[in-house]
Amino acid sequence: MRYLVVGHVCQDITPAGRVFGGTATYSARAARALGCEVRVITSTAPDLDLRPALLDIDVTRLPSDCTTTFENIYTPNGRRQILHAVANRLDFAKVDEPSLNTPPIDIVHLAPVAQEIDRGWLAAFAGALIGVTPQGWLRQWDSAGRVSPIEWQAANEVLRRADATVLSIEDVGGDESIVKRWAAQARVLVVTRGRDGCTVYTHRRSIDVPAPAEIEIDPTGAGDIFATAFFVRLRQTSDPLAAARFANCIAAKSITRHGLDSVPTSLEVERCLTSTH
Repeated sequence: MRYLVVGHVCQDITPAGRVFGGTATYSARAARALGCEVRVITSTAPDLDLRPALLDIDVTRLPSDCTTTFENIYTPNGRRQILHAVANRLDFAKVDEPSLNTPPIDIVHLAPVAQEIDRGWLAAFAGALIGVTPQGWLRQWDSAGRVSPIEWQAANEVLRRADATVLSIEDVGGDESIVKRWAAQARVLVVTRGRDGCTVYTHRRSIDVPAPAEIEIDPTGAGDIFATAFFVRLRQTSDPLAAARFANCIAAKSITRHGLDSVPTSLEVERCLTSTH
């Protein structure tokens, strides 16, 4: 199965220094662990060594003077997010790759983190499952880099054209009215809810799917890993509920390890396939 993920590979500023982040990073690694042939289209500074994060993964890097860089600051009043730098946009028309869909790609994962993807990608891959994680279309930032929510202007078009959309309830500030509105427009919408699992919205129904209980060590990347597992299993089965059960299982395992080590092991994949079959 050929898995293409489009989005910025990020550098996150943490107390321990800079670490790799971004949906593209976690999703590419998760898809590779799930047995896919993976390709990433991203944009970073030319001197960023991607090998520690994306070894054995085919990367097309569009030129940029900088790498998208986030900093999360935790306060008694909640998290503040600062966007220190943004790499160049990933406009489909600028990707001069005649062989991009040869042989055909099975899954295209549009994974914006900072408004970097244009909608031209939605119609470019006939026969592929188009999966969307819209987090980066739901945020804006001011001149000081302070991140805040923004209305998703293209929601109607993207939700109608994507085969599956996955987001966290935190992405909409817990607003169930937004979820209800988007669910009415989407083919398949999945809202992750942390330890409570997820809700699948399809055919104008909503079904809660519980997650296995695990001891949380680090939740970083769990939503990205969930989305990847969901898209892969949905492509294999065409069954959103089976895909959600599998993705819940994979994501629950991911929170028991730190950072990039959270991607599933082959044994975890086998066990999750068996237990959710």
